[in-house]
Amino acid sequence: MIAVCPNPFRDHQLALTKEACRLLREAGFETAVCPVFAEDDPNVLPTDISVSALEDVADACSLCIVIGGDGTILSVVRQIHALPLPILGVNLGTKGFMTALEPEDLPLIVDAAKGRYKISRRMMIDVRMERNGETVCMDHALNDIVLHGYGDCIQLTASCGGDTITAFSGDGIILATPTGSTGYSMSAGGPIIEPDAENIIISPICAHVMGARSFVLDPQRCIKVKAEKLHGRRAYMSVDGNSVMDLENGDVIYVSRSEHYTKMANPGLKSFYEIAYEKLR
Repeated sequence: MIAVCPNPFRDHQLALTKEACRLLREAGFETAVCPVFAEDDPNVLPTDISVSALEDVADACSLCIVIGGDGTILSVVRQIHALPLPILGVNLGTKGFMTALEPEDLPLIVDAAKGRYKISRRMMIDVRMERNGETVCMDHALNDIVLHGYGDCIQLTASCGGDTITAFSGDGIILATPTGSTGYSMSAGGPIIEPDAENIIISPICAHVMGARSFVLDPQRCIKVKAEKLHGRRAYMSVDGNSVMDLENGDVIYVSRSEHYTKMANPGLKSFYEIAYEKLR
């Protein structure tokens, strides 16, 4: 079975989804349509198509085709986190660094369903928030962990193995994977890293100190970030842009490489550098 996971707010009336299902069924594949974000507005879905919950069918699927942007892929990854299900993205977003196909490439999903692709294995990171010595949150991310003020300047200290990496007041800090290096981290001045690499990137956001720079760390490192001197200033932690939790003064966040990986299906149309050159110029 092939799971087709559209963002109905980008694929209007699921037109591209219906075409994808037609192509796959004509090639002899069973399909399941599993919309993403539809819970935000159930009326966005057309009435002439049957839908399923991804969590109900994922175990029976050999490939997940995501029709939307990078945010749609991140949402799907959160749903199938522990499953080694390859994901193939069809771009209906803006940049779409994580998507391998454009809408005009849609017929290639049949080749992918037949297993004609390479696997791009993407490192993930785990995050644990500690408050007053107790763990209050555990999560995982394919893209990034962001600590940010609600419009306020906040003070953060990042360290590793007892050594301070950076300490500053500013808008926040990003801890990203190589996959996430082309997202918010890049916008904050961080480096672009090949998505198949394994590193943890630390990028300050609008730091009030000239010496604050991005760091690229070995994946074996465990990074500790402490939120300090909030004193009524509001701040939050965001995980892949989908999960948000408010921070309190003295909260400690630990970020390390996850034992899990995300498998992205790569049909080999373009290299990462070709994609980056086209989307960033």
